[in-house]
Amino acid sequence: MNHPSDTHPQHQLQVCDLVKSYGKVPALKGIDLHVDAGEFVALLGPNGAGKSTLFQLLSGLFVADSGRIRIDGRDLRDDPIGALAKLGIVFQQSTLDLDLSVRRNLLFHCDMHGMQGSRARIDSALQAMGLADNTRSAARALSGGNRRKVELIRALLHEPAILLMDEATVGLDPASRSELVRDVRALCKEQRLAVLWATHLVEEVEQADRVYILDKGTMLAHGTPAEILTQTASDSLLDAFLQLTGQTRHSGEGAA
Repeated sequence: MNHPSDTHPQHQLQVCDLVKSYGKVPALKGIDLHVDAGEFVALLGPNGAGKSTLFQLLSGLFVADSGRIRIDGRDLRDDPIGALAKLGIVFQQSTLDLDLSVRRNLLFHCDMHGMQGSRARIDSALQAMGLADNTRSAARALSGGNRRKVELIRALLHEPAILLMDEATVGLDPASRSELVRDVRALCKEQRLAVLWATHLVEEVEQADRVYILDKGTMLAHGTPAEILTQTASDSLLDAFLQLTGQTRHSGEGAA
């Protein structure tokens, strides 16, 4: 299937007509989306919408039944090594070794990827994230928010073209959630980083450049927050989200 984004020179991530089923159960039904350099794009959906399945496909953990994924112009199916080399990801579940220091966690990642000049790069990133004083701290000694910052630093050390954030604020307090969103949005502006931020929390993405709303494997709407409000004749993105996904305000707020 041809898609208007196929030949767009600026898309850092292109997903075209992506289909995935588990046995007879459809998980994704012909998904299209794209993210450009410098964009903070939200993938918003309730639990069970298909967000995790999509991220598993994007990160090469599973293979789609059909459709195509291009990362920085590289087709994931034809050139998986080249495509995944341009991808950074922070998963929902923490993947730090809690017994290693912050520096050791980051050095281990650099060694795996054969990065040169890793110490200077790590020191600069820790300084930028306000973690210079935690270099020798064991990861388990950090707050949840600071652990996420270390994972964010690790995901960016190889200078990816696209950053995936998979429900990355789960378990964080409201202040830490807001800080992480703010830090990632700043990276979009300062470094022209392309970000796809998956969440079920509407308040995290009200200032996103564009929003895709996914439920039960189907893309229900996409556009700027203002465009989605117009499409749904809603007064807020929360109301639009609840209307599109068939939830009540009470259940939607409870999910958040």
